[in-house]
Parts: sequence; structure tokens; C-alpha cells
Amino acid sequence: MATRFAVDKMLGRLANWLRIIGQDATYGPHLSGRTLTRHARSEGRTVLTRDHRLLREAAPPALQLIESDHFRDQLRQVVESFQLDPFAQLFTRCIRCNQPVVPVHKAAVEHRVPPYVFASQERFVCCPHCRRIYWPATHDARVRAELRAMGWEAPTGAAH
Repeated sequence: MATRFAVDKMLGRLANWLRIIGQDATYGPHLSGRTLTRHARSEGRTVLTRDHRLLREAAPPALQLIESDHFRDQLRQVVESFQLDPFAQLFTRCIRCNQPVVPVHKAAVEHRVPPYVFASQERFVCCPHCRRIYWPATHDARVRAELRAMGWEAPTGAAH
């Protein structure tokens, strides 16, 4: 079973990157301290935090203290600690609300994306919760380049 994360409100950039690589990561301004640990316990999530105080309090069964202030080091720590493949589930979650995205027919998004995007793209996915639409674009290459710069390589033949 995949690890599910509850990310402290002070780690927003890490939460976004975890979602980009397809990890289930709840996050929000309300998640810190006891609220974070209650949430993690109720949903069976691993807490990711920089709050040393949580180590001394009643913590949920799984808590990972994030050591660095820098998101690249934070992401590296989580990927290595939980043996995640950052390319395996790339772009499978909504960055905004964490829900898994689903493929959607091109015709269904014609009036919901810019005309150039509709004309130049063939594949679209949509978040069933917030209805945000995603498509492969230049951010795809930038994310892959950033992951490679962090020391990871996409498996040979990985889809773009």
C-alpha cells in the first residue's frame, strides 16, 4: 500500500512537488501542530513536518521530520526515505486539491482551455473534484529536468 502524507502548512512547496510526482499529500493552512497529527491519525497518513515540538508530543504512528529548509533537499529526503520513484506516477494528481486526475476527451474541453492549447494538444486530464484541466506542455519538460537535476533519471522509454 502506498504511503499517504499529511504535510505541515510550513512545507507548501514540498506538498506541491509530492503531488506533481503523484503522491497523496494533504496540505493546507489549517494543518499544523495538533490539528496536523489528528488529521494524520484519522486518515492513516505519515506526517511530514519541520516542527521539532511534534516529536515530543503525542505523534501519530508515522512522523518524518524534514531536515532542510530547501524544497529540493526536502523532496530528496522524502523520495529516498520512502523509496519513491518520482517518475512512476508523474502528473497523476491535481496540484490544487490532491485528487487523482482522469483522462477526458478533447472535445469535452474545447470551451474550457485557450484556443491555442485546444489546437496544439491532444491529451487532457481533469480533476473530478475541482474540475481543473491539465495537458502536457512546457511545464512537463521543466519538471522532468528539475527531477533529473535532483539526481533522478526517468526509466528508459518513459512517456512524456
